[in-house]
Amino acid sequence: MASERRLQRTTPPDRTAVRARAAVAVLFAVNGFAYTNVVPWLPALKSGLGLSNTELGAAIAALPFGALLTGMLAGPLIARWGSGRASVAAGVLVALVLPLVAFAPGWWALALALFAIGCGDAWMDAAMNTHGLRVQQRYGRTIINTFHAVWSVAAVCGGLAGSAAAGTGLPLPVHLAAASLVLLAALAWAGRNLLPEEGGGAEPEAPGEAPEGRPAGAAGRLRSAAGALRGAAPLLLALSLLLMAAGAIEDSAASWGAVYMRTELGAAAFLAGMPFVACQAMMTVGRLTGDRLTDRFGAAAVVRAGALVSAAGVAVAVLVPSQAAGIAGFGLLGLGVATLFPLTLAAAGAVPGVRSGDGVAVVGWLGRVGFLAFPPMIGAIADAASLGAALWTVAAAGLLAAALAGAVRPRPAPR
Repeated sequence: MASERRLQRTTPPDRTAVRARAAVAVLFAVNGFAYTNVVPWLPALKSGLGLSNTELGAAIAALPFGALLTGMLAGPLIARWGSGRASVAAGVLVALVLPLVAFAPGWWALALALFAIGCGDAWMDAAMNTHGLRVQQRYGRTIINTFHAVWSVAAVCGGLAGSAAAGTGLPLPVHLAAASLVLLAALAWAGRNLLPEEGGGAEPEAPGEAPEGRPAGAAGRLRSAAGALRGAAPLLLALSLLLMAAGAIEDSAASWGAVYMRTELGAAAFLAGMPFVACQAMMTVGRLTGDRLTDRFGAAAVVRAGALVSAAGVAVAVLVPSQAAGIAGFGLLGLGVATLFPLTLAAAGAVPGVRSGDGVAVVGWLGRVGFLAFPPMIGAIADAASLGAALWTVAAAGLLAAALAGAVRPRPAPR
C-alpha cells in the first residue's frame, strides 16, 4: 500500500523547480483564460453575423472538432520539441488566433478561427500536463491538482473579463486584442522559466528509460513508441474510460444543472445558475486540497473516494426535491470530481514504457470523445423519460470511475 501512495520528497525543491512550477501554473492560467473570454460574446457574435442557432452551434462545434481531429499530433510534437516548447508554441497559436474571432466576416471564418483554437488547445493541454508531470517529479511530491485549480480560477476570470467587457460596451476587437497581448506576455515569461528540455528538445522516451536505451533515428523511435502504446493498450484504455467518466461528471453541471433547476425544480433564473457556480467553487477547493490528500492516501484511493462522492452528489440532487438540495448536490459533485481529471492524466503520463507525452495525448484524446458523446445521450434519455432520470447516468459514471480507480495506481518502470 505504501508503494502506491506518494512521491517522497527528501530535499526541498531547487530554485529551478520552483520557477518551473510557477511557469507551468501560468501555462494552465493561459489555457483556462483564453477561450472563456469569447463565451460571453457569443450572443453578440450571433446577432452581428446574423447566424441561426444551428449555424452558431455548428461554429462552436468546430472547436472540439479541431481538438479531436488533430489532438493525436500532440504526442509527436512533444517528442520533437519537448513539452515546454510545445506548450508555449500552442499557447502562442491560441493567443494569435483569438482576436480573429472578432473580425470574422461570416460563419465560415468564425468556425475556422474556433477550429484553430481547438487545435492549439488540445496540443497545449497535453504538453502543459506533460511538463507539469516533469516538474512534479523534480518536486518530489504531488502538485498536479494545484495546476488544474489554477486552470479553474483562470477560466472563471476569463468569463468575468468577457462579461465585463460586453457589459460596458467595450468593442469586441479591442477586448480580444488586449486579452491576446496579456496571454502573449504571460507565455513569454513562462517560456523562460520552464525546465530545460532534455536531449536537445525531445522528452524522455518513457518513464525509467535511459538515453542509451532509446532506438536511433526518427523511424526507430516512431516504431518503438507505437509498440509501447500497443503493449500498454489495456491500461491506456482503462485510463481513457476513467477520463471519459470524469468528463461526463464534470460537464453535467454546466450542461444540465440550470436546466434541471428550471424544469424539474421550478427555480428562478438566478438560482438556476447556482449548480454550476457551486460545482466550480467546490471543484476549486477539491483541487487545492487534492495534492496533500494524494500524497497521504494515494492516487487510487483519492480517485475512488472522489468518484463515489460525485455519485452521492447526483443522488442528493435527484432524490431530494428541493432547490437547496439541487445546489448542494451539484456542489458535492464538483468536490468529488475535482481530482479525477488531473490524477488520470498524471497516470497516463507515467505508464511504464510509454513516452509521457504520448500517454497524455492518447488518453486525453479518447477522453474528449466521451466528453462529446455523453451530453446528447443524457438529452435523449431526458426526452424519453425525464431529466431527473437521465442524471442517474452521471451517477453511473461516478460508479464506473470508482471501479476503474486502480488504473491510476503507480506502476514500476520496466527493467
